[in-house]
Amino acid sequence: MRKLSEVEHAKALMTEAMGWSVVKWLSEKKRVRKTADLANAALDRLDQEVKGHWRDELKTVYGALGAKGDGVGGQPHQQALQGIDPQIKLLVQRVKDADDEAYRVRMDAEDRFDKAEKQLSTRMAREGCQKAIDSWDLHEQAIRQSEAVLGATKE
Repeated sequence: MRKLSEVEHAKALMTEAMGWSVVKWLSEKKRVRKTADLANAALDRLDQEVKGHWRDELKTVYGALGAKGDGVGGQPHQQALQGIDPQIKLLVQRVKDADDEAYRVRMDAEDRFDKAEKQLSTRMAREGCQKAIDSWDLHEQAIRQSEAVLGATKE
């Protein structure tokens, strides 16, 4: 996976921001948010690009895994998965799990930043910075797994 300049810049800014005072946070919060949004968007684009190269079978499995909890009972989704190699299902499940974890940590970081702003808490802002960095690392790992699935399932 190639390094994304937006993500590297955001990681550097978040690392620097962990040492900021409340006043500095207040004056820089818009720049931090914009930088984080750019990093997230760059990772999302790369993720879509990689998954865009997946075979239809992989996309079907990923879509079915994402639809499990929709309250429909899973029956149509199970039908879509019939006849698909269990090894493929397992590989895609690992990618889905990695994507879900990266998203969970990303939302946790955003929630932490929101709370930090409301409470004017540099401690919470520092935690948000670390969680944001962690979420980008996890997203990068998930993308690498998506690339590995692509490589492992080439016909």
